[in-house]
Amino acid sequence: MEIMKTKIKDLLIIKPDVFEDERGYFFESFSKEKFRALGLDLDFVQDNESKSQKNVLRGLHFQKPPFAQGKLVRVVKGAVLDVAVDLRKDSVTYGQWEAVELSEENKLMYWVPPGFAHGFLTLRDETVFTYKCTNVYNKESEGSILWNDANLNIDWHAVKNPILSNKDLDSPKFKQFNTPF
Repeated sequence: MEIMKTKIKDLLIIKPDVFEDERGYFFESFSKEKFRALGLDLDFVQDNESKSQKNVLRGLHFQKPPFAQGKLVRVVKGAVLDVAVDLRKDSVTYGQWEAVELSEENKLMYWVPPGFAHGFLTLRDETVFTYKCTNVYNKESEGSILWNDANLNIDWHAVKNPILSNKDLDSPKFKQFNTPF
């Protein structure tokens, strides 16, 4: 397993060891012992999965303390452009974002720690996305930021009209946001 750092502290791309042969492939998507050896002592309490058609955009979402969540995300089938925005007010990268393409082929995982907004854009039909969370979902603690806020200037790969939920259409802009992190 290999950890790849991003330009934002604590936001990591994880490349698992994949064993392939004529039958197919095998890899460990999570091993508490191996992650701990890499400096990630994580305790997951909830797993989530979504299935989406192409051009569905989910995000940018987060959970406020005390229900803030870290997420280990990956794609089982299809592909996404996965984006994380640093919401930690004392971070030198506050308001900056990082993106990575996750796919069934590259099998990369993205560690998005608490204090980040997270979202993804599906690049293929029938994309299955899964994530392990360090805290349970709490409706009163959910928050979001507008996906196409000009102040964040996220490169969504030229997708102009993604398929969005009403919640994501009505999310506040970053300048209206007062971070709880």
